[in-house]
Amino acid sequence: MKNMTLKNIAKACGGVLHLPKRGDGKENFQEASCVVIDSRKIVPGGIFIATKGEKVDGHRFIGQVAEKGALGVVCERAEKECPVPYILVEDSLKALKDIAEFYRKELSVKVVGITGSVGKTTTKEFIASVLSTRYRVLKTLGNFNNEIGLPLTVLSIRKEHEIAVLEMGISDFGEMRRLSRIARPDICVLTNIGQSHLEKLGSREGIFKAKSEIFDYMNPEGYVFVNGDDDILCRIKQRGNHAPIHFGLKPENEIFASDVLDEGLCGSKAVIHANLKAFSVDIPLPGMHMVLNALAAAGVGMQLGLTAEDVKNGIANVETIRGRSNVLSLPDYTLVDDCYNANPGSMRAAIDLLAMAPGRKVAILGDMFELGEGQEQLHGDVGAYAAKKKIDVLICTGRLSGYMYEQAAHMGEETYYFAEREEMMKELPKLLKKGDTILVKASHGMEFEKVVEFLTR
Repeated sequence: MKNMTLKNIAKACGGVLHLPKRGDGKENFQEASCVVIDSRKIVPGGIFIATKGEKVDGHRFIGQVAEKGALGVVCERAEKECPVPYILVEDSLKALKDIAEFYRKELSVKVVGITGSVGKTTTKEFIASVLSTRYRVLKTLGNFNNEIGLPLTVLSIRKEHEIAVLEMGISDFGEMRRLSRIARPDICVLTNIGQSHLEKLGSREGIFKAKSEIFDYMNPEGYVFVNGDDDILCRIKQRGNHAPIHFGLKPENEIFASDVLDEGLCGSKAVIHANLKAFSVDIPLPGMHMVLNALAAAGVGMQLGLTAEDVKNGIANVETIRGRSNVLSLPDYTLVDDCYNANPGSMRAAIDLLAMAPGRKVAILGDMFELGEGQEQLHGDVGAYAAKKKIDVLICTGRLSGYMYEQAAHMGEETYYFAEREEMMKELPKLLKKGDTILVKASHGMEFEKVVEFLTR
């Protein structure tokens, strides 16, 4: 890792470096092989940052990482006879962010930062797939998009990587500014402004203000891509030295789609117009919102020198992600696993997708969290929307989802309500029929991945 010596790391995080008395001083100049907070992932020459979690205190594993050949440890406390060099800090998590910020500045890699209320992860996958047709790309793994995940992702960048595609997620003001300070994006992509995290951000305007902090540390020579169909994002003015580039379904956007053919669970086809070129693409992931993700990827890719053919191949080869509109063909059902997270906008998009499926359509929906004031109404609106889209069976579980149930039942739909997830799962075999298409969706805290596992068994 470039310039990641113990001395530089200590300086970056404002820590005090302590060397073992028996050391020969060479470790002062050795570059770290990795930086981790999970002791199981340490390799010889790596740095272990000991953090205190809700259940586990990393300081307990300092001896173990020393035995595995760690170069050093960043910690808030250490034994007097610590067997490995250590950097003493007041706050290990803050040190993690400071170290990642230092490392990012040492790198020549280009960074694409992605944020928005809905679609960050799938947009990241589209962009990474497109850019991988020509570049060596590192992308955020899973949902490592917060103030712990993002620095760890930055610290996983290596000299062979040419572009890093980073997902950036927040729930409060100030968080994006801190993430931007670490990532320092060369290209920013904003997918939309929806109704997620309203509990802390208050309104869509508040969400926009918080998401816009991504620009605070972006490269002034960089480019901004925004969803031009979004009524708030379309108002963004020039950032840095360039005007924003708009993508969307409307032809007034610089990058837009025409001749869109929605093929339901099989994905869609479209013609993309960008850089005075028009080319057809096959989008393998289901849902019309995936067209917007493909447009964002096309814009970023062509800005970085890719051809239309590169973009077309990258979009065609994008892969599904567990819990994100992942369609599973099971012996008895077709299952749409969209259980990773949920807000009103993504709920409606998932219901739209289900509505296009053949046969009987079943939605298993749970609570949406962090919606703040008006959360009961927002849940009720989802229930009404499911009824309006003629979903055959609506199965709701969770306290707030009772409002979904009430609205849908009021409109005469076949609707069931269960206070607890386990109670609902016991009844599912009685409610489902062979040939059903089943949507499973809720906020991550509802642990609906257990519903998916149950159904796949």
